Amino acid sequence: MVNRARGEAALEAGGRQYRLLLTLGALAEIEDGLGLDDLSQVGPRLAHTRAADLAIVAASLLRGGGHDMCPAEVLRLPCDLGALMGAIRAAFEAAGLGAPAVEAPMNGKEETVPFPGAAG
Repeated sequence: MVNRARGEAALEAGGRQYRLLLTLGALAEIEDGLGLDDLSQVGPRLAHTRAADLAIVAASLLRGGGHDMCPAEVLRLPCDLGALMGAIRAAFEAAGLGAPAVEAPMNGKEETVPFPGAAG
């Protein structure tokens, strides 16, 4: 059971519930794992993400939540992409940082959405 008051988010995979938590250590791992200079580059990088990038971010958040998982293990989790992306978004939002945002044109206007193809 996750504790949203502590900033935790949940991922269900293969009948098991995992806890994700955006800690300072997770942030540092995300920066290093994605080869970024600073956190302001997370959103733009995830706008054109690869599965390996999502696995790096998810593994960092899962380790923050107390699960000892590497990106390769995340790629083998029995869950769909939507569930994984939703859990990542929820972890960023639970930490009060908002989800990594990208700009997407909508009706001729720019609208910030958490991930490409997701509703804002």
